[in-house]
Amino acid sequence: MLIKVYGSAVFGVEATTITIEVNIDKGIAYHLVGLPDNAIKESSYRISAALNNNGYKLPGKKITINMAPADMRKEGSAYDLTIAMGILAASNQIKTTNIEDYIIMGELSLDGSLQPIKGALPIAIKAKEEGFKGFFLPTQNAKEAAIVTGLDVFPVENIKQIINHIEGKEQIKPLIIDVEKEFNENLEHPEFDFYDVKGQETIKRCMEIAAAGGHNIILIGPPGSGKTMLAKRLPTILPPMSLDEALETTKIHSVVGRIKENAGLMTQRPFRSPHHTISDVALVGGGAYPQPGEISLSHNGVLFLDELPEFKRTVLEVMRQPLEDREVTISRARFTVTYPSSFMLVASMNPSPSGYFVDAGNPLSSSPQEMQRYLAKISGPLLDRIDIHIEVQPVPFEKLSEERKGESSKQIRERVTKARKLQTKRFAENEYIHYNAQMNVKQIRKYCKLDDASTTMLKNAMDKLNLSARAYDRILKVSRTIADLDNAENIQPNHIGEAIQYRSLDREGWLA
Repeated sequence: MLIKVYGSAVFGVEATTITIEVNIDKGIAYHLVGLPDNAIKESSYRISAALNNNGYKLPGKKITINMAPADMRKEGSAYDLTIAMGILAASNQIKTTNIEDYIIMGELSLDGSLQPIKGALPIAIKAKEEGFKGFFLPTQNAKEAAIVTGLDVFPVENIKQIINHIEGKEQIKPLIIDVEKEFNENLEHPEFDFYDVKGQETIKRCMEIAAAGGHNIILIGPPGSGKTMLAKRLPTILPPMSLDEALETTKIHSVVGRIKENAGLMTQRPFRSPHHTISDVALVGGGAYPQPGEISLSHNGVLFLDELPEFKRTVLEVMRQPLEDREVTISRARFTVTYPSSFMLVASMNPSPSGYFVDAGNPLSSSPQEMQRYLAKISGPLLDRIDIHIEVQPVPFEKLSEERKGESSKQIRERVTKARKLQTKRFAENEYIHYNAQMNVKQIRKYCKLDDASTTMLKNAMDKLNLSARAYDRILKVSRTIADLDNAENIQPNHIGEAIQYRSLDREGWLA
């Protein structure tokens, strides 16, 4: 007897429906075809034990299972439940008339219970698009899939439960969640807050500007000056995620199984901080079976690279294209996948190998030559994509001992959100540009016009501070953001003056 059941495979961040055909005939054999990987080939052992422990059996006949389309590579153990239900239906151990109306996914334990799967959200989205009535999946993933409205999501704890439902003995209630309510309730619960930061007012101002314009930023300072603490709080002042952004972010994390069990929509902007020993594949994505890397997991959030010069140069160089295009394309002989990667880059570094600025009275400070060799580890093209450079000095004891708390993230976020709304309105006609950091040369010339006083100030700064040519456009972008925070229609000399301060690495002899 031939039965068709349906599962799904995830490539990139999109799902593809997989038809699993199960045919049982005379003879004794077990054939599994359709480019399954080792985890799927081993499923027969898990399925056999799970069926035996729940009062069913693997039929002693010729079982042929085809996973179509047969030319597409399938991977993972999430097809266990799909294949098991196909075998039960094809061998008449269960009676069903509508099993073809559902997507069925789940990894089986030997006792028949289900383990969570990856990619539940994109699978649910595809199931709805293709008109399936429902989706059976492990309970741990149900809330994530239930984000998709218009599709019945059935949380399943063990194989016996789904068998009873299919046969009409005991119905599983579909999980229904209010997406809008879920989104709004979880939106405002940040783990970190800027009111914990003592002193560092200049750096907090710099962070506010970076958040308002979506600018990449690098923090330069000795150990213990608060670079990591400040970076961790940056997501709390970024504008709240829209529902579309939350869905897109959840989708990426779902693909790699990073959604917490029994969790639904991701409402907080992601913050990723990979170690400096990371490989280029782990950072950008890829592998034999391509998976999103850290830069895609940072989509709509912040990627923090601590101790930037310690990262391998090859790793840093592969970030150049994603920083520019805001997406990553990974090509293989059989297919190509694209992952979104629109993130804010926050990097930190010591000013020298010793960790300190030049100080004649400090025997630990490095020589200017050692410092230049240290800085040379970061390429010019990468620095071209970082708009703001700021020096972070250690906080004096007087500030640390103050009981007065600083400004909260909520207060800063209100100003940032207001500035972002101005930018959204400004770039409304361009679907690819949403905030100032994304401006190209054409937009810079259009929206960053300077009066005579501002032009003179910028020219003098370029000459006297020996600013490099690449600093020019960056200063204009940052000054446009500062003007937006001031709700100013035009860039003023004070905006230019402040933006010039944030180009430390472009100044010759800044370390001296």
